[in-house]
Amino acid sequence: MLLSREQLQQAFQQANINVRLKAKEAGASIYYIKNNKRLREDASGQKYEIVYSESGERKEYEYHE
Repeated sequence: MLLSREQLQQAFQQANINVRLKAKEAGASIYYIKNNKRLREDASGQKYEIVYSESGERKEYEYHE
């Protein structure tokens, strides 16, 4: 059975909600890319942009949308 575009979007939205809830319960961060930026969202909902220097050093900066 093929799903319509709307059904797929709804399924993805529900999956996103479920993943976020499980990560929050576990105290884990979620990593994703948005607007070509690497982001980490901690269990409390705070967002950080992850940036790597030329030498490979990882830094995180508070991210505001």
